[in-house]
Amino acid sequence: MNLTVLAVDDSRTMRDMIRLALVQAGFTVHVAEDGINGLEVLEGLEPDAIITDINMPRMDGFGFIDAVRAQDDHRATPILVLTTESAPELKMRARNAGATGWIVKPFDPIKLVKALQMVAG
Repeated sequence: MNLTVLAVDDSRTMRDMIRLALVQAGFTVHVAEDGINGLEVLEGLEPDAIITDINMPRMDGFGFIDAVRAQDDHRATPILVLTTESAPELKMRARNAGATGWIVKPFDPIKLVKALQMVAG
């Protein structure tokens, strides 16, 4: 299953880890360093799923999810939040903004691939 994924995270190490895990699973991966950059990369892209961090400079994950959901093309694109945060109120806020799922860092690459296949397959 060749899925196209946009991964948005301000940590270069995390972007590299996500890319490595997903490319090995046969995914096409595009990366962005924050919400603003994520929206720029998203232009003209039709990802099967989006992964976003919450805590980022310029535009956080909540703002990014809101902006993605405001676009007709991406209203139904699955969005997984990948973050160190695990507070229930943040999960609820992400869900209310339109997030499809929530994965806490550090992530298990196999579980991340399976989660993406489930939401995007």
